[in-house]
This record gives sequence, structure tokens and C-alpha cells, in this order.
Amino acid sequence: VFRGVQESGSVAKVPLGRVFRTSWKALIIGTFGMVATYVLFYFMTTFTLSYGTTAAEAGPLVPKVGLGYSRGEFLTLLMIGVVFFGIFTPVAGWLADKYGRRRTLIPTTIGIALFGLTFQFWFAASTGPITVVTFLIVGLSLMGLTFGPMGALLPELFPTNVRYTGSAIAYNVASILGASLAPTIALALWQPDGTIVWVGLYLTLAAVVTVVALFFVRETKGAGLDEADAAG
Repeated sequence: VFRGVQESGSVAKVPLGRVFRTSWKALIIGTFGMVATYVLFYFMTTFTLSYGTTAAEAGPLVPKVGLGYSRGEFLTLLMIGVVFFGIFTPVAGWLADKYGRRRTLIPTTIGIALFGLTFQFWFAASTGPITVVTFLIVGLSLMGLTFGPMGALLPELFPTNVRYTGSAIAYNVASILGASLAPTIALALWQPDGTIVWVGLYLTLAAVVTVVALFFVRETKGAGLDEADAAG
């Protein structure tokens, strides 16, 4: 498809300017469609590690309470969860090819929203490693399910002459709005007594934003890339 654009002489000489001028709706939809993915990824890797390895009892050097695992113990649990991230990423790609990008991502993102509501009574109230690793497995499985289809969805939103630029901008701006802001926000919402209900609600809010964006995404399953050119 790109060779066809080259042969027709319609390659964008300044794709950055053209994508903002002609595909700004796709940029907005693609960006907010990725926000929950990034917030979930940060929360399930960095935040859970910080919370899990913070002392369970307050003290002069412990301004916030966590679960009290050693770093080695929690990393072992986290690595078990990450295996499910790896498994469910290609599974989600297969589902997106079989049933559609939207039909895979919208239910998954609703699942992420509901999962955010469990942070306090599931993760913070964990009674042992089995509970913790189950929480990590569920969260990282959802991460795989939302991450898998994105490699197809984002490029398919844009016409060929700005496809790389458009998908790259959406992907990276989403990382700024999602993962880059999440550490500061999560730290502020994590209460000194170990309460993290607001951290989970922040994930739920991000998922709601993403679901709204996904409702505006046109289904691209089975569509040729040249159809994106016609749509753009």
C-alpha cells in the first residue's frame, strides 16, 4: 500500500503537519483509546511493586503503609503475573482478528474499569501470597488483552501517507497522559494508612475515558489499509 502511495507521488513531505490537519480526530481517538492501557501497565508493574515492598507498619522511615514483602518475594510473584501478560497478548490479537478490534477492546476495558474497583478489598487487603499473585495475574492478563490489538488498531486509524506518524504520536502522547502522570498521581492517592481505593478509582476513570474513545473508533477488522486512505 505504501509503495502505491510512493508511485502516485502522494507521500506527505511534512507528515507531522498533515496528520494534525487531516487526521486530528484519529489522533484524539487513538490517544485516549490507549490511556487505560498505559495506566494499567504502570499500576500493575511499578505501583504494585512499590506498595507490595513497603513495610506493613508505620514508622519514622515509613510514611506510607504497604504489604511488607521483601523485594525478592514480590518480584517472584510479579514475574508469575507477567507470564500471563505474555500469554494473553497474542490471544487478544487472535480475538481482535476473529471478532473485531472494538469487540475485543471494549469488553476488556470495561473489565479494567471493574478491576480498578477491587484494589482496596483485594490487593490492599491481601491475606497472603496466593491472594496477591491472583490479583497480579488478573491485572496483567487484562494488560495483555488490551495491549494485543493496539498494534493493529492504531495504524489502521490513519491513511497511508501519515500512518507511521499518526500512530506514533497517538501511542506516545497516550504514554505521557497515562504512564508518565500515573506515578505522581498514584503516590498522591496512596494514603498513609495503606488505603489505595483512590488509586484503583483513578484506573477506573482512565478506563471509562478509553471506553468512550473506543466507541468512536471505526471497526477496521477485515478492512484493507487502502480503505483507511479513503476514510482519511
